[in-house]
Amino acid sequence: MGPRKILLGISPAKPGPLYEQIVQGLKREISEGRLAPGTALPSFRGLAEELLVSVITVKRAYEELEREGILYRRQGLGTFVADAAHDRSREVKKQRALDLLREAVREAAEAGVSPKEIARLLQAILSEEGTARHAIRS
Repeated sequence: MGPRKILLGISPAKPGPLYEQIVQGLKREISEGRLAPGTALPSFRGLAEELLVSVITVKRAYEELEREGILYRRQGLGTFVADAAHDRSREVKKQRALDLLREAVREAAEAGVSPKEIARLLQAILSEEGTARHAIRS
């Protein structure tokens, strides 16, 4: 049996550029603990062949993650998950969640929904999510 594929579901049929799908996929794998700090990643060519994308697409994704401090490269050795990658990846996800919540509150306010009703709706969503997560873990 070969090595585990590190990313699934990268597709030109999905919304967003392929390199961004790779960036988000690697961040997800790191934040969920499936790629630990120090883990060696496939070469540009290796991941490109695995995902059926161009080497340039993988290179762009790796470079973006390197700029964010999530990956690092060692000449002649390869690309690795940085020690602080999990924390950085979680922080990026948290910021994205905050941005989405702000946008949702703005939309609701523009639709005439009161702050009290927005809070009630958010609480209902949190309750649903908690129930769904509990069911999944059981």
